[in-house]
Amino acid sequence: MKALNGLIGGALLSVVALAGCATQGGMDAKSNVAPDKVVYHVNNSGAQAVGALRNIGNHLEVNPKAQIVVVTHAQGVDFLFDGAKDKGGNPYNIRVEELKQRGVKFDVCEITLRNRKLSKSKFIPEATFVPSGVAEITRLQQREGYAYLRP
Repeated sequence: MKALNGLIGGALLSVVALAGCATQGGMDAKSNVAPDKVVYHVNNSGAQAVGALRNIGNHLEVNPKAQIVVVTHAQGVDFLFDGAKDKGGNPYNIRVEELKQRGVKFDVCEITLRNRKLSKSKFIPEATFVPSGVAEITRLQQREGYAYLRP
């Protein structure tokens, strides 16, 4: 009889636990967010930059506490040029400014500047500069616990 009571008690406890999990699913997604730390890696201009900006906006929509750093190098820096526009003629700087106001950081690789003979003055004011894009991505992942995304 004790064994049966123990079995019934265990089953009842499992049902209660599952019911508690089921109620968690009905919570507002934004009420249970933590400050994710994510580095977005952009090394191509055009479609990758457009996708990154869209993904970052979506990310912040569901988690406004996310800490996001965009690290650019190679051709990926081009969308941060002053006056840069996408294929549709839409200026990138408007979306970058909006995301910067929401805490997103936009890093540009100084090795890329040197190799492509680019001046910092070519970039919009929202851009910041790091010695090496790939080294910065590594640092953010290994030392600061950032997740890595490449749109």
